[in-house]
Order: sequence, then structure tokens, then C-alpha cells
Amino acid sequence: MKDLALRAVRGAGGEEVEVKFGHNCWKHDQDLVIRYTGVSRFVIEPAGATGADLGTVVLDEILPHGDGCSHEIACWEGTLTVVCRDLRATWTETDCSGRS
Repeated sequence: MKDLALRAVRGAGGEEVEVKFGHNCWKHDQDLVIRYTGVSRFVIEPAGATGADLGTVVLDEILPHGDGCSHEIACWEGTLTVVCRDLRATWTETDCSGRS
């Protein structure tokens, strides 16, 4: 996920959350969508930020948790943490034909 740009968060505060990441043609030729189910904790820092405010992913880590798993995503401008029962990642093709 490193160098993907966090683009949008849908469903924050609910039991199902979707996070969209945009590609970087120099390193990735696909976008990523992660769907979290059974969300018991959702935190964006700094408080009040939206997903798009966080910028590019620096690192991410998925760890076991009593509620399922914990996924922390560190970006240049902040962090996103989701504790959930399960998650599903889907990669989708994008057009990087313009890169030289």
C-alpha cells in the first residue's frame, strides 16, 4: 500500500466502512478499495480530518485484535485506524498509459 493516496472514506461511524486508495503510476497500476465489516473502532487523526486530508500512505499494519483485527494506516498527514471483525481488499485496474 505504500505510496497509494488515500482518496475517500465512506461509512465512518458505522459497522461497515469503505476506504478508497488511488494509485501512483510510478509504483502501482491499480487502485485499492478496502471494505471493513463489523467495525468496532474507527479513528482518523488529526481529529476532524477526512480521508483525503491524510495524503499518501507511508506504511500500514494489520494485527490480531480481540474483535478480529486492527488495521493502522500511517500517511504523511495523519493516521487512520480501524478495528473490525473482517476486511476485504479489492484491486482495480487503472490507466497509466500516459506515463513515459
